[in-house]
Amino acid sequence: MGTENAKIKVLVTGGGGFVGMALVRRLVQSGYQVSSFSRNIYKEHKQMGVKSIQGDITDADALEMACEGVEAVFHVAAKVGIWGNKNDFYKVNVAGTEKVIRACRKKNVKKLIFTSSASVVFDGSDLLDVDEALAYPQKPVSFYTSTKAEAEQLVLAANSEVLRTISLRPHLIWGPGDTQLIPKIIRRVKSGRFRKIGREDVLIDTVYIDNLIDAQLLALEKMELEEVNGKAFFITNGKPIFVWSFINSITEVFGLFPVEKRVPKVLVWLLAWMLEQIHRLFHIEKEPYITRFVLQQLCTNHWFDISRAKRLLGYSPKVGFKEGIRNLKDSLNKNEVL
Repeated sequence: MGTENAKIKVLVTGGGGFVGMALVRRLVQSGYQVSSFSRNIYKEHKQMGVKSIQGDITDADALEMACEGVEAVFHVAAKVGIWGNKNDFYKVNVAGTEKVIRACRKKNVKKLIFTSSASVVFDGSDLLDVDEALAYPQKPVSFYTSTKAEAEQLVLAANSEVLRTISLRPHLIWGPGDTQLIPKIIRRVKSGRFRKIGREDVLIDTVYIDNLIDAQLLALEKMELEEVNGKAFFITNGKPIFVWSFINSITEVFGLFPVEKRVPKVLVWLLAWMLEQIHRLFHIEKEPYITRFVLQQLCTNHWFDISRAKRLLGYSPKVGFKEGIRNLKDSLNKNEVL
């Protein structure tokens, strides 16, 4: 399988994370020669025959060494989260991406596939079936979204005949092995303080991990076509779901009671504002229990038109929500999840 890819060398930055590990696994299965550039060494990479390179995304020399002889780079590494120091986000997401681009150019890498986020266009208001023509917001809602947007612009501006670039914008990635979204939901539900906020009819987009990996491999293959390069693509499951249906489906998998109790949005907004001020005043690095960004995510519609990805990349989400939930249950039963 994948013999046509046997001689193609690819590098995955952030190959030890949720998305990175899933991508590395699929690339190996597809016959690519894979290297991973991560802060740590992972036994899973060794078991798959992947070359594991330990380094920091801000280390230009280490990145150049990692890019030696590589044809394509999947830039997945990022500082994620909704709380923290702006400089920390900038150093990894913007300056780190600049160094990745520089290393690609210096080592004659032909293709760069960037994992961005649909949240780069989120301004705190409803986004209903928006496409890639939507501009970046003038007032970003978090350091994460602002730095990811800046990094994406760098990647797309770097597109040329020598280095072809593309940016994928997944939204709320979940599935077995998730280290971000699902654990946060479960922690909040287990605290006993999680409440429904806002309207019941808020629709959101999510993307199951396997669908995102499909899109990443399609992007690599389709970059031979000029019309896909230098463009961003929303990547989702293609079927929005009510936010509380999504959350309560996850809680059910873990044998927890659904979130049913409700509190007024205005009270939670005030609480979030107060917690943010306290954390800033006392330089508390830990994320507040609730932030205004999380509140915006829970109370606004945000779903996206994936027509461009379907038309130019041939993307079609194969794993629907119900199947994804079944897969999550199976992984939990096998002690493979989280």
